[in-house]
Amino acid sequence: MLKSELIERAARFRSAEGDPARHLHDCPALVLNADYTPLSYYPLSLWPWQTAIKAVFLERVDIVASYAREVHSPSWTMPIPSVIALRQYVKPSEFPAFTRFNLFLRDRFTCQYCGSPHNLTFDHVVPRRLGGRTSWENVATACAPCNLRKGGRTPAQAHMPLLVPPIRPTSWQLQERGRGFPPNYLHETWRDWLYWDIELEQ
Repeated sequence: MLKSELIERAARFRSAEGDPARHLHDCPALVLNADYTPLSYYPLSLWPWQTAIKAVFLERVDIVASYAREVHSPSWTMPIPSVIALRQYVKPSEFPAFTRFNLFLRDRFTCQYCGSPHNLTFDHVVPRRLGGRTSWENVATACAPCNLRKGGRTPAQAHMPLLVPPIRPTSWQLQERGRGFPPNYLHETWRDWLYWDIELEQ
């Protein structure tokens, strides 16, 4: 199976068929930066339809694509935007916030001791009782069994080497990680903007 087919199957794009009947809650807009790249990949940069339409009227965004679903007022009709692009570029911060989600994303949602994707928690590589800090460089994703097995020891003491040493990631690195975990529910008009770097087929 071709790479593009795998990605498309994983993402399970919703067809635009039946768009006129779709519920308004199912009409979020994919938000692109002024360079036409998503503001974020995971979580994906989405705005509710009301926010997207307001931004259009305030001339803060350009409409790139629309749903077939429309909204009406007594004086106008407007297709709901499905993809919008900011008119002013928003520079992303260099480093992401140190959160549990971002930690899991950095570590690809797998235990850094055994590779399991199940029962994830986090582990202090150098235990706090030994002076270890709660920081990017000293916290790793671990499954509950490995965390319990390691206990209050260092990886060397527990004979449990890390698969990848923990680092402080940049926002760009986390964005790259996020591209490997496409959301499960994407509209087909989004595909060109999410997977623009797929290798072209010969």
